[in-house]
Amino acid sequence: MEKTVVIANKAGIHVRPAAKIADLSNKFRASILFIKDGQAVNAKSIMELLTLAAGEGTRIIIKAEGEDEAKAISEIEELINSKFSEE
Repeated sequence: MEKTVVIANKAGIHVRPAAKIADLSNKFRASILFIKDGQAVNAKSIMELLTLAAGEGTRIIIKAEGEDEAKAISEIEELINSKFSEE
């Protein structure tokens, strides 16, 4: 299952949002990838998320596979749309 989202917060995915994404992703059994411009990283890893250098306006594909994939994508999308509660 896949969903495309746009990073809306001004600072993009820096350490704090990466930690929030990784913490949330680790609550799910599904494998979860963030894909930007063909580069796929494990959403359960803060360090890998940071390598995306995803700034404001970046399109990210969230790809999840596993028994709770729909819930995982929905909750991660909600977190991203909330601008990580930073603004």
